[in-house]
Amino acid sequence: MSTFTGRSLFHAHPKSLPVCTLLIAVLLIQKAGAARFLPDGSPLQFHFYDKSCPNVEKIVRQVVSSAVASEARMAGSLLRLHFHDCFVQGCDGSLLLKSIAGVIEGEQEALPNANSVRGFEVVDAIKAALEQECPGIVSCADILAFVARDSVAVSGGPSYPVQLGRRDSLTANRELANKNLPGFNFNVTDLVAAFANVGLSARDMVALSGGHSIGKARCNTFAARLTPDPQDPTALSSSYSSLLQQQCPAGAASDALVDLDATTPIQFDNAYYSNLLSNRGLLHSDQVLYSTPGATRDLVNLYAQSNSAFAKDFSVAMLKMGSITPLTGSKGQVRNQCGYVNA
Repeated sequence: MSTFTGRSLFHAHPKSLPVCTLLIAVLLIQKAGAARFLPDGSPLQFHFYDKSCPNVEKIVRQVVSSAVASEARMAGSLLRLHFHDCFVQGCDGSLLLKSIAGVIEGEQEALPNANSVRGFEVVDAIKAALEQECPGIVSCADILAFVARDSVAVSGGPSYPVQLGRRDSLTANRELANKNLPGFNFNVTDLVAAFANVGLSARDMVALSGGHSIGKARCNTFAARLTPDPQDPTALSSSYSSLLQQQCPAGAASDALVDLDATTPIQFDNAYYSNLLSNRGLLHSDQVLYSTPGATRDLVNLYAQSNSAFAKDFSVAMLKMGSITPLTGSKGQVRNQCGYVNA
């Protein structure tokens, strides 16, 4: 590498260089990882920050670990941020933008997000630490991908490699957030369509639903399920319904939070699927995965029997979700603060 100086190689006119020399130059640039951003339309890369910010993963993991140790619920909240970001105009950090009257109508106030999405202070703490370590290098969209993976990993789930190189959007889209984000009352047809809309398969959908292995839900998201209907195949088991009624004494008016997985609420594992086999899926959109005959039921059975099969498919689906129309190249920017577009 020492024979190729910056001046002799990169200041020469491209036509004056042999093709093999140009190819070597490109390979050296890619290996060095020194590029501030990927070329327009390029796929994301696994080792994008190896040279430009080599401590990025260590810094993110430390902040996430500390946040989850302080509050176990935070793991589910951070995982959800990445999910709710990617489903709206791609994985571009748009969810993080604060609303500014007459300028930006933020997604945080969309119906599926209002008084629900949280964990922004953790993302801000990570961004501040990274701006000290490697200013202007790591995008907020990439931070969301990191924190989702690390939240799962520190909760006992799989730790998969993360693809990187996203840039941050200059805009948010509240209307699209209201339209694209799956609802807690969706049936299987609705869920499959919502995931297909962003290029994800039914298998991806069932695997990603396993994210409900951690986290909590407010009583108003499942209050209609507290009165068992013996004719409804998605109805809660009577024993589980009785337990939930004790936790939600005021029904939909209660602000109480209930574990999405009643069996191992802070452990990322396949107990979520086992719960569905005994009609202990908290949300309607959870229970329909098993109560509806077909491919989703088969997958629930598979994941309930094999935690390794779930972990593998979840990791694959997370990589696919993280690659939904990212901004690269000259598009977007690397925000200095995740809540605001750079001046």
